[in-house]
Amino acid sequence: MERHRPLVGQASGLPRTSRRLVPRREFLAAAPALIGLSRKTDRPITGSFVNDAFPTGHRIRDRGQFRAPARRQRIPIVIIGGGIAGLSAAWRLDKRGIHDFVLLEMESQAGGNSRWGENEISKFPWAAHYVPVPAKGESLARELFEELGIFRDGKWDDRALCFDPQERLFRYGRWQEGIEPELGATTNDRDQYRRFNEKINQFRASGEFTIPMERGAKPSPLDHISMADWLATERFDSPSLRWYINYACRDDYGALAKDTSAWAGIHYFASRDPEEKGPLTWPEGNGWIAQQLIKKLSRYIQTGSVVYRVTRDLHVLTEQTEYIAEKVIFAAPTFLAHYIIEDAPPAAGFQYSPWLTANLTLDRIPDQKGSEPAWDNVIYDSPTLGYVNATHMTLATHTERTVWTFYWSLAEYAPRDARELLLTKDWNYWKEAILNDLSRAHPDIRQCVSHIDVMRMGHAMIRPAPGFMFSEERQRWLKPRNGIHYANSDLSGFSIFEEAQYRGVKSAGAAHH
Repeated sequence: MERHRPLVGQASGLPRTSRRLVPRREFLAAAPALIGLSRKTDRPITGSFVNDAFPTGHRIRDRGQFRAPARRQRIPIVIIGGGIAGLSAAWRLDKRGIHDFVLLEMESQAGGNSRWGENEISKFPWAAHYVPVPAKGESLARELFEELGIFRDGKWDDRALCFDPQERLFRYGRWQEGIEPELGATTNDRDQYRRFNEKINQFRASGEFTIPMERGAKPSPLDHISMADWLATERFDSPSLRWYINYACRDDYGALAKDTSAWAGIHYFASRDPEEKGPLTWPEGNGWIAQQLIKKLSRYIQTGSVVYRVTRDLHVLTEQTEYIAEKVIFAAPTFLAHYIIEDAPPAAGFQYSPWLTANLTLDRIPDQKGSEPAWDNVIYDSPTLGYVNATHMTLATHTERTVWTFYWSLAEYAPRDARELLLTKDWNYWKEAILNDLSRAHPDIRQCVSHIDVMRMGHAMIRPAPGFMFSEERQRWLKPRNGIHYANSDLSGFSIFEEAQYRGVKSAGAAHH
């Protein structure tokens, strides 16, 4: 979940990221082995589902009953949605001296996919957990990080740069440093790694693969084919390379390479500086950024405010207050507009990937099979996306207890099927699936974990399906309609921090003119 990595200048020539393609029928056939049942000898593990938002979301979708607002308030600008896009819109308005606005967030905690949690051991992320070091052209991100004190005089605060070792991959029964598959790589694999790297360098040099994407993007035939089809056309058939690229698509888009626009798949690799030294991360991941913004903007933020209706004349209805606005910034996912905003059409072509994340409390570190624990940890043959270690960024010389944040994009399923699976399976099902998956690399994991909380996100991130990036439908939502400015990162075609920030800032600029 927003685990975007740059192309890495290593011997392999591969970019930093990876996972394996598992056809759905194979995954389902393997499910009993993956899920299993807990053994009577296992230590008891507590936990639950947390942050479930779908009951309210389904109530809005089904246009259920909500209480009439108890009061009215006139206000020039209303921001709907308190994720990074909404917070960024508020940040820009506040910096420009515009203070007569409100930000309405449905959840009890703002932050969206950058929300975080905390227990007696550590803070930890619930989803997005890092930002690659922004390139020189990414002025908005640099402006924010300078304001937050981690970028000064052209230098990054070392305490925010990910400590080594950053990444490792479990394959053939042992860990290797880095996620690009080096163990078992053949001469043909390495030749294809180099050739892929050369292609990416050419795409990067074109200037069309930028962040924010709108700075360089031009309509391209690459958007009309899948990343898997592009690999086949270019004769990239190395299983290790295909595994790695498939992982990249799952990691940032929640989709397999066959379901991802080739333009978006290439953007993943070509949009970053290959020499960047990051990423920037904190124990709570991007929750650190969200916390800083929330502190700065707290006077504008109303949490627990479910917007269930926006009328033609910009009356924004919650159960507490009816806001009479002059402009509205809709920073919630765009597909929700049809259910909330009067006369808003369906967001045709917008597909969203469901995700499951979990935070595991460990009372001791599992056996590492001779490897030093890393920040990001991936199991090669897993249908999941591995885990990050929340205490990796601590300055303590020794930690025994820790928290692991586990990611699963459910990319093998059609989004509708994945959402159904998330809703119908109980907590014990997911607990067992997570533990059985981790036991491939950590056989003693059940003796180490004491608590697992699971978060289900039915529409976690936009999926850049073939044909979407340069579609008329996406372009249509970029334009304000009847005083409503759309601002979610899904308007960019992929959900990363910089795109959410850009969309929020851009909408704020347009709304206050």
